[in-house]
Amino acid sequence: MTWLAHPPIVVPFDFSPVSKEAVGRAIGLIGSPSGVHVVHVLGELSPAEPGEVWHTVDHATRTKHATEAIIKELGNEVTVKVLFGDAGHQITEYADEIGAKLIIMPSHGRSGILRVLLGSVTDRVVRLAHCPVLVLRPEKPKS
Repeated sequence: MTWLAHPPIVVPFDFSPVSKEAVGRAIGLIGSPSGVHVVHVLGELSPAEPGEVWHTVDHATRTKHATEAIIKELGNEVTVKVLFGDAGHQITEYADEIGAKLIIMPSHGRSGILRVLLGSVTDRVVRLAHCPVLVLRPEKPKS
């Protein structure tokens, strides 16, 4: 028996092994990839980037390349969405937009100054989400 009857589950994906594991957990939870929405958030390009200056790179080409890379990694049975901007805000806004019942995401386990400098997408998602967020903690190496 599955926990859900295919309401949407959002899984942020950054190509790391732990984000791939989160996709697997979402599929296992609902018993099918059809309700899994994989979200990849890209930052905005600087106006000085060569691709921007020469008009060879835009949102459409970046979306196409990211989508192809995700499908190559995960297959085409999940729904793939590529967004632009602040990852925490984009993930939660997309979850609201599709009526997601759950967000499953890994915590990369950063701490100290690295966390302060980079911020934590997971923290922002937990604070901003209007649905439950399941955070997968990284496994600690066995001593």
